[in-house]
Amino acid sequence: MRLILVGPPGAGKGTQAVQLASHFSIPHISTGDIFRLNIKGETKLGLHAKSFMDAGNLVPDSVTNDMVADRLTHPDAKNGFLLDGYPRNIGQADFLKENLEKSGTPLDAVLEFKLENAEIIKRLAGRRACRGCGATSHVIFEAPKVAGVCDSCGGELYQRPDDAENVIANRLAVYSEQTEPIINYYKSEGLLKSISAVGEVSEIAARAIAALK
Repeated sequence: MRLILVGPPGAGKGTQAVQLASHFSIPHISTGDIFRLNIKGETKLGLHAKSFMDAGNLVPDSVTNDMVADRLTHPDAKNGFLLDGYPRNIGQADFLKENLEKSGTPLDAVLEFKLENAEIIKRLAGRRACRGCGATSHVIFEAPKVAGVCDSCGGELYQRPDDAENVIANRLAVYSEQTEPIINYYKSEGLLKSISAVGEVSEIAARAIAALK
């Protein structure tokens, strides 16, 4: 199974990626992990990416593309993979398509997790983190025993800046602007499968697996 996951922030892609990668026995590959591993290992690609980051610039698509292409040559990706966070634009999608076609391993599917903005804001804006141990909770879905106090260590719970409603709204606007072309791209390729991201983790996982059969 060669699979891409797409969906807005708060849709639970990371959680579902773990479930799906385990079910299909394929590696979960995220661009964040690729960058960290290359930079930590001081690979040629990692040092190249770091030079842009250290200068406060965005890493060019060409470098990201090369990192992903290199990762897909690793033995664990021989029988498939799950890409999370890539591609992010049409240029990257074109590169990936060409790269996979050259190796005779085209994509099997692109799975979209759909969730209304109101639900996303409720999920993200309700998250709280502990200043002491870093544990997370939620004012609605996983409320602490004492409001504002961490169940694990008794530390103070706070809302991270990127979980503020106005920041979330901006993140959703950026997602819509950047990702809608990708969704339409894969729809035109006949690869897109869309499911609701509402429900329990196991319920959504079952829904995803059924859509991919």
